[in-house]
Amino acid sequence: MTKTWIRGAVILTMNADNEVIRGDVLIEGNKIVKVGGDLGPVAGGADRIIEAGGKVLLPGFVQTHIHLCQTLFRGRADDLELIDWLRQRIWPLEAAHDEDSVHYSALLGIGELLRSGTTTILDMETVNHADAAFRAIESSGIRALSGKVMMDHGTEVPPALQENTERSLAESVGLLEKWHGAAGGRIHYAFCPRFVVSCTEELLVGVRDLSEKYGVKVHTHASENREEIAIVEAERGMRNVAYLDHIGLARPNLILAHSIWLDENEKRIIRERGVKVTHCPGSNLKLASGVADVPDLMGMGIPVGLGADGAPCNNNLDMFQEMRLAAFAQKVRHGPTVMDARTVLRMATMGGAEVLGLERDIGSVEAGKLADLQLLDLDDFHVYPSYDADLFSRVVYAATRGDVDTVLVDGKVVVEGRRVLTVDKDVVLRESDRALKALLKRL
Repeated sequence: MTKTWIRGAVILTMNADNEVIRGDVLIEGNKIVKVGGDLGPVAGGADRIIEAGGKVLLPGFVQTHIHLCQTLFRGRADDLELIDWLRQRIWPLEAAHDEDSVHYSALLGIGELLRSGTTTILDMETVNHADAAFRAIESSGIRALSGKVMMDHGTEVPPALQENTERSLAESVGLLEKWHGAAGGRIHYAFCPRFVVSCTEELLVGVRDLSEKYGVKVHTHASENREEIAIVEAERGMRNVAYLDHIGLARPNLILAHSIWLDENEKRIIRERGVKVTHCPGSNLKLASGVADVPDLMGMGIPVGLGADGAPCNNNLDMFQEMRLAAFAQKVRHGPTVMDARTVLRMATMGGAEVLGLERDIGSVEAGKLADLQLLDLDDFHVYPSYDADLFSRVVYAATRGDVDTVLVDGKVVVEGRRVLTVDKDVVLRESDRALKALLKRL
């Protein structure tokens, strides 16, 4: 079993007490076995020694809403609101995807995520070629829950994205049986009906039953945009979350992206049914969708994670940016004391782990947990002075993705010296341009 010894770090544990510890971390295989102090006497014979030299060690970020299949569309759907963004740009682009373009879109996104300290994602793919994204996830070393998007309803949907209900369910089960638990448990499957606007009740009920049968998560968009809610009310006779509850889909395994425009009844449903929420401030601001009332949701005991969403509505996948936006947007509404640095960093780590049901495995630097970690080098102009400084503040409000020096996932080093080891940058940049050029010809 490989033994890795990280020496001399300042450790932001993100444990229940948010302890900050100076010392070492010992990893055996893919698990943390000891944290803190000088572990030299027990770390002898380590296969790898990482000299932290005062760098800040913290859990890898957990992003709870990502679209890897959209990374190739960065900069091609700017300055639109959600429904037009989908119908005019994103759906036609997704419809033109082939296996090759999905694969390089995923690798491009994963390279960016790993390089900026994200070690776990909840990813929603497109209708077709999801297997190509799973292969990219497998080879890159990132931890992921992912699933093909499901769409069997809606207007102005390109033919390539219009699914037969039974086929959509069958293809999802096929991917689940192939990928759920793959890569030593690093990859898991989630059913991903896009949103109520693009799904029949038959499909959503099928997802409900299959997710219970296989014991997996369900991930969908809900209440992101007021026009979306109006469409759902006109078609189904009730608001998004109330409708999902009506058909029995509002359960503890349900993860809702956005949840901006909730009424009090829907908040009550989310709390009582154990539904989880993922907050995407960068995307929500850029699409002018609104700002979710995260302090209220968290005050009700609802688990809330953070995600960048997709590259065409953000336009990057940087958790440092999402943390700052999550804090600033709420301070404007609720005052400067809400969403402090500790709260926001917890959302980006343990909060995300709780949303995904992985809080026993990841999200903090503690013995017994999986070694999903990042080392930040904060020895630079923009994060000084360091004397008597609050470390949480430095990480959330001053640090950037350029400060990420080393990243481990499942005990394996995937970023070293600010270089991604598992994704060939030169190849992916070149092939992403080539794949996009071919995709645009298919539009």
